[in-house]
Amino acid sequence: MENSKRGYLPIGTGVTLSREDCPKTPEERERMNRVPYASVVGAIMYTMTCTRPDVAYALSVASRYQANPGEEHWKVVKTILKYLRRTKDQLLIYGESELKLKGYTDASFASDKDDSKSISGYVFTLNGGAVSWKSSKQATVADSTTEAEYIAASEAAKEAVWMKKFISELGVVPSIEEPIPLLCDNNGAIAQAKEPRSHQKSKHVLRRYHLIREIIERGDVKIEKIDGKENAADPFTKALGITQFDKHKWEVGMKYMTDWL
Repeated sequence: MENSKRGYLPIGTGVTLSREDCPKTPEERERMNRVPYASVVGAIMYTMTCTRPDVAYALSVASRYQANPGEEHWKVVKTILKYLRRTKDQLLIYGESELKLKGYTDASFASDKDDSKSISGYVFTLNGGAVSWKSSKQATVADSTTEAEYIAASEAAKEAVWMKKFISELGVVPSIEEPIPLLCDNNGAIAQAKEPRSHQKSKHVLRRYHLIREIIERGDVKIEKIDGKENAADPFTKALGITQFDKHKWEVGMKYMTDWL
């Protein structure tokens, strides 16, 4: 990739992958067997987990096809590498805001072409930079956008509880004893989490996702509304254009050192 054209996004807008892109002929399979797909995905996974939340969604998409990758899948992996090369001098920077933990949650409804499952995404920031993030396909098929957002919020709330316990034990962030703000852009999901008795349609949702109600009731988390365009979890659920993508990167602390100095 040394001489590759440097990319400006980890995944192009409008790019969708599916099992239809898997090899269909023996020749295609033989060619792809020579591609180090799994090892490259694993290397990017390590980078993403440690310091690069900006490639979480693209990697989540590409990693689904490690068992039988095709040319289109490999193109996305190479796009991530090109992007990482261009942005190799970017890093997570902390210290620009108050020492408070804050979470963002989002979902992309029925966006997986293979099984119509939705994508969940969350990111938590502390002191201006991301400290926990995830982009993943939901385990069950959601019936609606609201349900997908509710499931995503529940997953984020469970992460918030773990982080609250961990940071509390460190004893260095006094504000952690307050409810952690969890910002969501879907009114229906917020209402289901806050007022479950008035939402009979949510009864079919798997019981484990209703844990968010208990988490809110005991004061670990408070779920709040945020405008969709301001939701920093947006790039964890879908491919965005460069303007919005860069905006959200800045919000979670992904910057060049020269931008901070």
